[in-house]
Amino acid sequence: MSAIVVEGGSRLAGTVGVLGAKNAVLKEMVASLLAPGRHHITNVPAILDVELMCRVLEHTGAKVTLENHELWVVVPDEPEPVAPIELVRQMRASIVVLGPLLARCGVARVALPGGDDLGARPIEWHLGGLEQMGAEFELVHGELVGRVHGRLKGAEVELPFPSVGATENLLLAAVLAEGETRIVNAAREPEIEDLVSHLGEMGAEISGGGTSLVTVRGVESLSPADHRVIPDRLEAGTYAVAGAITGGDVTVTGCRPEHLRMELRKLEEAGCEVGRGDGWLRLAGPERPRAVDFATLPFPGFHTDMHPQLVALLAVASGTSVITENLYDARFRYVGELARMGADITVEAQHAVIRGVETLSGCPVLAPDIRAGAALVLAGLRAEGVTEVGDAAHIDRGYEDFTGRLASLGARVEHVEDAS
Repeated sequence: MSAIVVEGGSRLAGTVGVLGAKNAVLKEMVASLLAPGRHHITNVPAILDVELMCRVLEHTGAKVTLENHELWVVVPDEPEPVAPIELVRQMRASIVVLGPLLARCGVARVALPGGDDLGARPIEWHLGGLEQMGAEFELVHGELVGRVHGRLKGAEVELPFPSVGATENLLLAAVLAEGETRIVNAAREPEIEDLVSHLGEMGAEISGGGTSLVTVRGVESLSPADHRVIPDRLEAGTYAVAGAITGGDVTVTGCRPEHLRMELRKLEEAGCEVGRGDGWLRLAGPERPRAVDFATLPFPGFHTDMHPQLVALLAVASGTSVITENLYDARFRYVGELARMGADITVEAQHAVIRGVETLSGCPVLAPDIRAGAALVLAGLRAEGVTEVGDAAHIDRGYEDFTGRLASLGARVEHVEDAS
């Protein structure tokens, strides 16, 4: 089991760059299945989830090359419409192969998804929308088998909640469907806008990307394209909080501060000085942050994937913070690990009360998911002594060279393989 070992007490300062957004690139890799030929995607992070998605694409018969943050995908004329359980169980994002495989092949066999254990995240909205477009599904030995007779048909699909995954799956199916598809109550995240942009470069006809009403006019075929992935706002936000929690001064380059409006506003309320510009942000943290209340919501609200990092900061704030998690019912699984470090946090249902303490104490903890793992590392930066964050492979799923980038800012941190 790999681990990240952190020695607390260093004030972080300097400049760090971010790469392409994990939550965009994975879906744009899947989008390549919609057109035979050679696709080119740049600004691709070298993270574990990208490696896993490369293997998913290879299983369909595609040839994949990743080098120096550039990805080439050569898609065959007739992809194999299967995503096997050994890959899908490791990464929930692979469920979005359903839409393009049904649109392209008329059939898809996909194992039920895994990924971070954040509680119930049903795929009924994905399936219900695809069924409105003419798909039929059955569960066979743990494998979801979808079929469509002829082409998918355009439909008006109203989502009960602006689900990112369901919006993406419907987009990826609708671009090759017959007629017009309207996605009502669509997710508005920047990563959705970027996927719409990528699909447009391939020849798709889509309007309303980034709004709650997306209209797709199906086309007969698409072509490969060159696409640059938008910056990862969650990576940028994590390094900003690293500066905040250590009372440091960190500049993040290659990012889009407008994608972190609510998160940066909360950091300002906590006493941080935040500067913003075209492609950069700078954060100077206070000696001790102030308490802040927040609730997670779909974009443009506070991102649930920035929740654990901010809780790590508020654990050492002056005063009491109250937060509400509105998206994932098991997001608080990391709280017990923070408590081992001396944090005073009480959880009831979807609410957490954080009574800030002056100091945290380093100790062995386990990362339950990507963002919670990163948050525990950030807590270790502020803690007295040494913190060992086990199950660091979770962190590797979403951050390229996390320890190297933190070390470049002055952190005393290392990635250890085969930790006890």
